[in-house]
Amino acid sequence: MRTFRLVISCPDRVGIVAKVSNFLATYNGWITEASHHSDTQSGWFFMRHEIRADSLPFDLDGFKQAFSPIAREFSMEWRITDSAQKKRVVLMASRESHCLADLLHRWHSNELDCEIPCVIANHDDLRSMVEWHGIPYFHVPVDPRDKAPAFAEVERLVKEHRADVIVLARYMQILPPALCAEFAQRVINIHHSFLPSFVGAKPYHQASLRGVKLIGATSHYVTEELDAGPIIEQDVVRVTHRDDIEEMVRLGKDVEKMVLARGLRYHLEDRVLVHDNKTVVFD
Repeated sequence: MRTFRLVISCPDRVGIVAKVSNFLATYNGWITEASHHSDTQSGWFFMRHEIRADSLPFDLDGFKQAFSPIAREFSMEWRITDSAQKKRVVLMASRESHCLADLLHRWHSNELDCEIPCVIANHDDLRSMVEWHGIPYFHVPVDPRDKAPAFAEVERLVKEHRADVIVLARYMQILPPALCAEFAQRVINIHHSFLPSFVGAKPYHQASLRGVKLIGATSHYVTEELDAGPIIEQDVVRVTHRDDIEEMVRLGKDVEKMVLARGLRYHLEDRVLVHDNKTVVFD
């Protein structure tokens, strides 16, 4: 079913839900899903509604024009999207295939409602897997002595393919601040959840030596500060002394795949609202 997704955040006050609901009822809008959250600490209110597109008398532009007076009255930060307009997702990878393969499979199986116009990688290892899916693969090697030319090419490719969101599917390079700023809240990364412990190479080896009992993964929006952006999704899996390093790595990859896929799905369905460095996720 084609729906419009109305996403709102604003200072909390009496009458927000009533005003929005009355607006939709006035135009015979059929609400299929409604989510609200009041954050007492920040004093902000968050809302997400899905409305049947065929129940409204206007398109997105008409909705924006009609709703704008209410948005101004309540000082809303808001957006309205059409589920029929699929977001364009550019995937970026290095050598590890598990996250990229999982997302490609979900896309191929219609589990992810998006378009994937291309994959960009700093190594050529995963080309055959990507091209099997009929997706263009761009190998952009990164010279550690001068990374600027490579990232200039990455930016060119991203813009040429009209990316709505970039997913770092175990892309092992740090994006430059300018690209992070231009695509703020539109770049999703995945990493193990040991941070800030066990930084650097071979985190699972370090964790095994410490005898950890939980391993996990975090998907978050990328900011200029490394691995410090708003968190979208997290999960954990329990391990014991019986699990050797290879088993911990396998379990870690499993949870990374799940967390990245869920985080991307929430973003594609406009379920993530960012306020300061925190998210509200209507799952």
